Amino acid sequence: MIDRSKITQLIEDELTEDQFIVEIDVTPSNQIQVTLDGENGITIDHCVQISRLVEGSLDREEEDFELQVSSSGLGQPLKIRRQFVKNLNQEMEVVLKTGEKLEGILKTVDQDGFELESTKRERIEGHKKKQLITRVHRIAFDEAKTVKNIIKF
Repeated sequence: MIDRSKITQLIEDELTEDQFIVEIDVTPSNQIQVTLDGENGITIDHCVQISRLVEGSLDREEEDFELQVSSSGLGQPLKIRRQFVKNLNQEMEVVLKTGEKLEGILKTVDQDGFELESTKRERIEGHKKKQLITRVHRIAFDEAKTVKNIIKF
């Protein structure tokens, strides 16, 4: 089986300071899936460059493999802390492992989790109309099932 750490080291040496690896997955059948991201995104040309680097460093005669290098898509869930930092002050949809769904602005990120500020109309005792209420939800990374950007046009 192809060594994941060897691929990781090859790619990390090639990335700039504002670029990072989101995920490297190597299946038992040697399908290699590399997902990259960056503070300013990743270009197709850079994905091609990384793909050629990895392909040129592995020997197909020794072990056959399938390689796919891509950037983390806009609609894809956030997976690592650095992606959360990149998306500060963006509108997000969070699905908790309990099934609860929250929408709001990603306000802070630390080592353990993040804060999401949501605004919602709720009925308050003593008022005839629903009032706009802002809440800050503290969510640990392991409590979130998925966290995605909300895309509006």
